[in-house]
Amino acid sequence: MSVHFDAAGVRSVLTDLGRPCYVVASQGRTGVTDERPGRDARVVAVAAPVSVRHLGSPAFLDRHGLRFPYMAGSMAGGISSVELVTAMARGGHLASFGAAGLPADRVDEAVRRLRRELPNLPWACNLIHSPADPAAERRCVDLYLHHQMPCVEASAFIQPTADLVRYRAAGLHPGPDGAVQIRHRVIAKVSRAATAAFFLRPAPGELLAELVRDGRLTPGQAELARRVPLADDITVEADSAGHTDRRPLVTQLPLLLALRDRERHEGGLGGDVGIGAAGGIGTPHAAFAAFSLGADYVVTGSVNQSCVEAGTSPQVKEALAAADIADCAMAPAADMFEMGVDVQVLRRGSLFAGRAAWLYRLYRTHNGLDDLSPPDRLRLEEQVLGRPVTEVWADVAAYLSRQRPQEAERAAREPKVRMALLFRWYLGLSSRWATDGEPTRVGDYQIWCGPAMGAFNAWVHGSAWQNPRNRRAPELAQAFLDGAAYQARLAQLRFCGVRLPTWCSACPPPGADLRLPQEATSQPQLPAPVVTAPLGRAASPQPSSAGRDLPTWSK
Repeated sequence: MSVHFDAAGVRSVLTDLGRPCYVVASQGRTGVTDERPGRDARVVAVAAPVSVRHLGSPAFLDRHGLRFPYMAGSMAGGISSVELVTAMARGGHLASFGAAGLPADRVDEAVRRLRRELPNLPWACNLIHSPADPAAERRCVDLYLHHQMPCVEASAFIQPTADLVRYRAAGLHPGPDGAVQIRHRVIAKVSRAATAAFFLRPAPGELLAELVRDGRLTPGQAELARRVPLADDITVEADSAGHTDRRPLVTQLPLLLALRDRERHEGGLGGDVGIGAAGGIGTPHAAFAAFSLGADYVVTGSVNQSCVEAGTSPQVKEALAAADIADCAMAPAADMFEMGVDVQVLRRGSLFAGRAAWLYRLYRTHNGLDDLSPPDRLRLEEQVLGRPVTEVWADVAAYLSRQRPQEAERAAREPKVRMALLFRWYLGLSSRWATDGEPTRVGDYQIWCGPAMGAFNAWVHGSAWQNPRNRRAPELAQAFLDGAAYQARLAQLRFCGVRLPTWCSACPPPGADLRLPQEATSQPQLPAPVVTAPLGRAASPQPSSAGRDLPTWSK
């Protein structure tokens, strides 16, 4: 048996996650070994081998055909690009193409490419709820059914819609053993327990009846839909980029896990639905925290947007790479502007958040564009729109007459609706200006960003990943998982009462320098010996300091 007392040796045993780690007292010192200790060493604590695959749920891996419990969530406008989805799939992770906000032909082209390039690998596409444009949601589902899309990430749904239910039910088939075979998987992204409850249960009966009545589902499909939950997995979206309630993961994840477990206890169909964690996952420590809370998988977003594969401009990636944790703000969402829904964006380097908030205040306090004061109208044209109101509205009206004629008629009648649509022109284009790198609108870039981005930047400071041109999404994913597994090993030892020196806890990015002490000045403090006694007899107390004061580890 070889016991290591020096810093490099200790580190080598701790990081060899495929083997056990024994903390032992030997030769009057404290050390570690990966071999079964002999009689001359007292075992103080044992940490079992740690597998990255075991951090989350094996059921999630089996359901989606993955190697790792990790997902790159969708980012609208194709930011979660075909290149990003392809790279993640080939690395054994799941990724969702950012279809939201794209025209149908762009989504169709992306799906065709992904089917060609990933014929036998898992991937998903985003399906976003569009209350302002239900036809867009319907067209997206039509396209996914045409291409027999096996998995969608459903986001921004407040409640089930007919088209979401149609996608789910159209992929249900009776199995030879009578069980329901699910060929259309749904991963729902939610931030509230009330919304999650819909996905833990079967599709609403009234929606199924409507779809059957309209000929969009068969009676057999509707009957099968009553036997399965609406979603296979639910991602708890905490303080994330884009749509978010900014609620802490440590409160939201246990809440939804308890809701899922209550379904299981009561015999509900959603008892086996996977629960994942998103929002704030920007370091291995955050990923480990999510898994420790019980997450079946983790989902990242902001950090992927700064990677090489992301479908956004170099200017955006540079801005994200410079972000700190506090450089985020909430701003009105383009797709739910009238409802007062916000998205989280990057504040640093852009005036978008302040300008968008001002637009919403104008909307709340005025009945239409003609009610604006001359100074407000001048500010709107010069500082926000960059063009006269009449010119912008002409463009908006032309688009509506081609794509959404009913809404165009309503806008012609109602000044308040006309004002909202004009403001949404700015909100919608601001994200496109960012992804395209439009040089004349840098101050109006809408860049979706959460605090995970700042945490990631702090973690990689001084490493090759400080430069966004070196960031590749699959490599980040693997580093997060490997680091989370290492933190899990350290946690095993901490929970046994072992207090490791601070340099043991370091988890730098790959390739970064790890400075170990030449001569360790501290060693793991050992727990007091466990006090045992025969059943029915009180144990004799021992001094609480027993076993703690040991020689230096090690010279």
